[in-house]
Amino acid sequence: MRTSENLHDQDRASRENAPLEVWLEIIGKYPDLRRWVAHNKTVPAVVLEMLADDSDPTVRATVARRRSAPSRVLERLARDEDATVRARVASNKRAPLGVVRRLAEDQSWVVRDAAKNALEARRSASDQL
Repeated sequence: MRTSENLHDQDRASRENAPLEVWLEIIGKYPDLRRWVAHNKTVPAVVLEMLADDSDPTVRATVARRRSAPSRVLERLARDEDATVRARVASNKRAPLGVVRRLAEDQSWVVRDAAKNALEARRSASDQL
């Protein structure tokens, strides 16, 4: 569905559920589709954990922005060598607060800015409660 020229099919690819075996088969046989597997809203946490170790930083960055990514995955990706991946963790609303605070001290200004913006957004949200 993801490679279809039909936009409806492409949209379905980001939302439809599939058995674990199907996700694993797609990852194994179609490496160029791993980013789209990570993007799917229904993909199981175990698949996100696998994709968090992918050699492609765009795949890891896609996992890092997923709200359904387990905390342990986000903690691991917060130490990723790629600044884009770390910035995506910092921007993830479900990233553990301690992780975001640590990223606010990152060597990359992109990561620091993302983390500081996320911390400010969290402060604003808690002030409104």
